[in-house]
Amino acid sequence: MKVIDEPVLRGREYVFEDRVDAGKRLARKLVEVLGLNVEGNVLAIPAGGVPVGWVVARNLRLPLDVFVVRKVQVPWNTEAGFGAVGWDGTVILNQKILESLHLTQKEIEACIIKAKRNVEERIKKFRGCKPFPNLKGKTAILVDDGLATGFTMATSVEILAKHQPQKIIVATPTGSIDAVEFLASNQKIDLIVCLNIRSGFIFAVADAYKNWYDLTDEEVLKYLRNSIKQT
Repeated sequence: MKVIDEPVLRGREYVFEDRVDAGKRLARKLVEVLGLNVEGNVLAIPAGGVPVGWVVARNLRLPLDVFVVRKVQVPWNTEAGFGAVGWDGTVILNQKILESLHLTQKEIEACIIKAKRNVEERIKKFRGCKPFPNLKGKTAILVDDGLATGFTMATSVEILAKHQPQKIIVATPTGSIDAVEFLASNQKIDLIVCLNIRSGFIFAVADAYKNWYDLTDEEVLKYLRNSIKQT
């Protein structure tokens, strides 16, 4: 299993202007590694992964779709998570983090239910009744705007593997060394492309971007509509 990064970006902060700039640079690396004859799909994790995925899909000349996954949030800190829920109901929990939180089983279940409801709402809003693409024997490129713990991406990989793609590629502009190493141990992933790998006690995806903000649902839908026009 290979991990490909950009050596000049290792350990650095604020290396991308915004998600579109990050998408362009990630796309260049993917074209360099994969070429332009890839048969498959780009699957972007909303919300932040969509503009990155939109640029990647456009440059690799591949169709774009959303891959709805939601982190299970810590009750008192919604920026932090202790697992993730996928659109097919798959739940993966970070037992190490969970043990440190000292949550009751009832509190854990409430957090999971909340995440599942959010996933259901996003599927309805971003995908509607659109069927999931046939990925059997194809290359699936999972894109997000960053990897903090890697659990959202790990959940995505577990779901994606059920669709029997020939290759699963994880592509992201930035990630913590812990998240990259965690995903690198996953035998279902064929390749990880993470341009900006950082270490340190505290990691924030936002610290890789000069212009960082939370995307609205309408912005996500705009990117998805534009991707349909391009195909």
